[in-house]
Amino acid sequence: MTLHLTVDELLTTTRSVRKRLDFDRPVPREVLLECLDLALQAPTGSNSQGWQWMFVEDAEKKKAIADVYRIAATPYLEQEKPSYGDARDERTPKVVDSAKYLNEHLHEVPVMLIPCLEGRPDGAPAGMSAGFWGSLLPAVWSFMLALRSRELGSAWTTLHLMGDGEKQVADILGIPFEKYSQGGLFPIAYTKGTDFKKAKRLPAADLAHWDTW
Repeated sequence: MTLHLTVDELLTTTRSVRKRLDFDRPVPREVLLECLDLALQAPTGSNSQGWQWMFVEDAEKKKAIADVYRIAATPYLEQEKPSYGDARDERTPKVVDSAKYLNEHLHEVPVMLIPCLEGRPDGAPAGMSAGFWGSLLPAVWSFMLALRSRELGSAWTTLHLMGDGEKQVADILGIPFEKYSQGGLFPIAYTKGTDFKKAKRLPAADLAHWDTW
């Protein structure tokens, strides 16, 4: 089923979903491919389209990947979080709590996605690194928007990329580590309810600069 959202509603209510992921409802492959077809319309540098999309449904592999994720996530989530001195501090405890929930239940999601891009930008200058990830991340966000429009949700996570985690996950899934970089780990599930709201953000006027910093 497709939600009838305006463009503005879709953009302002696509959230990182953790506690409201439905672990029990299967996600059909055809729905994921519909979302991916839409995502592949995103821009990519020089029209290279060097992306590959690894979906994981196998229970043993999901558990192994979740175990790798927890090696970095568990100590990170126990660390004291910085204070911003503004409205962001109000949300920090809830964000940490939901992240801990996902950390504990990650292996239970129906599907995981690991988007990959050909090449490795390790140690590359800022311009090359920005161009590299700019050829993948717009498509990933488009995929998340497409999920939302079909009553599914996800969360953008990157903690498995810490240390040797990326290599370990590459070995689990047979991803050619020297040839492809992983752009994150995305749990995918139908959401419990679809009534997501706008998040509290800092005002645009406080973040915009005109002609000089």
